[in-house]
Amino acid sequence: MKHAIANLLLLLCLAQTAQAQWITLPLPGTPRTNDGKPNLAAPAPRAQDGHPDLSGIWISNRTFTNPSGQGLGHYMPPGSKVPMTPAAQKFYAEITAHGDAPDPSERCLPDGVPNHMIPLPLKIVQTPSVILTLFEEFWVFRQIFTDGRKLPVDPQPSWFGYSVAHWDGDVLVVESAGFNDKTYLDGEGLPHSEDLRITERYRRPDFGHMVIEFTFDDPKNYERPWSATINFDLMPDTELIEHLCENEKDLVHMWRK
Repeated sequence: MKHAIANLLLLLCLAQTAQAQWITLPLPGTPRTNDGKPNLAAPAPRAQDGHPDLSGIWISNRTFTNPSGQGLGHYMPPGSKVPMTPAAQKFYAEITAHGDAPDPSERCLPDGVPNHMIPLPLKIVQTPSVILTLFEEFWVFRQIFTDGRKLPVDPQPSWFGYSVAHWDGDVLVVESAGFNDKTYLDGEGLPHSEDLRITERYRRPDFGHMVIEFTFDDPKNYERPWSATINFDLMPDTELIEHLCENEKDLVHMWRK
């Protein structure tokens, strides 16, 4: 119950933060309708190399394709279930017995991929050799290298792992590995091991929308690779705000009264 209440308070704070962006700031390069509003249905912009430019501030729109699912299961095909192994199911049941799993963010730590991408805004900055994801939550970042390098063979495990990418037509394919096991895949507590590998496929069908398909491969926790697709909406004419976490004053300490 304690974690459920804490998570509810956190979500309320996040909802307020998501609305408290910069005062409207008309940005150059934004296509507009006749009344001056951003034209979110305009064609997706292109980078100098001809590929779609994913740059912009994005927020997940919480469109569920699988209403009967939980957490990431909401974004799977209708009727699908996350294929957890028996050991993972036992672990999941134990940590969620009294509500959602205790999130790393309660201790001012990153939530990893893809959990840290939902629900606060993120900013993508695309360059020819690296794509940066700047997260509003905790003011942290992720690097996705597009310069042809390979994933490290034996990396030091990290919160966001190590990511390389290539283009498959108009789709950016991101391969990631080298995660530590201190995070969950979602806010519900889906576990993963350090053997986790994630493949992301980014599409920008038009100016105002982006779709990311995540495929998770972790034989220690899941019987087979499985996928979830999350839609993101552009947040035009704004910028990220500073969102920091004070380690000794966060939600985890609210109950020490």
